[in-house]
Amino acid sequence: MPAFPYRLVCVDIDGTLTRGHGWVTLAERFGRSEAYARTQVGYRSGAIDEDTHLYNLMALAEGSQLTEVETILEATPKVSGIGEGVRRLHSLGAHVALLSHNPSYVTDWYARRFGMDAADGVAGSPTVVNGVIGRAARPRSDKVGGLDRLCARFDVTRHEAVHVGDGRADAQVFPLVGLGIAFGTQLPDVRAAADVSVDVPDFLEVVRVLETTPPARR
Repeated sequence: MPAFPYRLVCVDIDGTLTRGHGWVTLAERFGRSEAYARTQVGYRSGAIDEDTHLYNLMALAEGSQLTEVETILEATPKVSGIGEGVRRLHSLGAHVALLSHNPSYVTDWYARRFGMDAADGVAGSPTVVNGVIGRAARPRSDKVGGLDRLCARFDVTRHEAVHVGDGRADAQVFPLVGLGIAFGTQLPDVRAAADVSVDVPDFLEVVRVLETTPPARR
């Protein structure tokens, strides 16, 4: 059997590991669903850019206790098989890292919860002081830069990496890595940018694809 060709598997969070957007649950718990809906409409219509949208999302948790946010993250609906899939990838010799436009307190929680090796979140994340989430600085979306930072951390090339995601920022990464996997996306342009699409809401299905699909780029 040939050696597993992927040394780094990068994974998005919202809409990829979560069933729907993860900030929906946070907004509902904090009574800020209208603010969430407004920023979603603004972003999708092009009235605001992605960095402004990220700032608005992170403002939903501003002033909240980190412990409360982490309880909500645990309750957020997710796809199945995340922990099992990460362990299987480790057994195959791959590192697993989160590549997400989430603040560090979210990416760090997911990494701890599911055993990922690293995370690269959005620049300008809010600080957490005395257990309370502060205000975001100036969030900056940069998944391509995040990919390169993770590759450097684990001393792998882009073509030894995989990216798994569901959004347009993920689609920008797909052609740069050895294999791009659209996971649970409803966006035709994201599917078109990916090498493989997976619709079963089980992360183990992504692992099965990686075990049987050679890199599209070397």
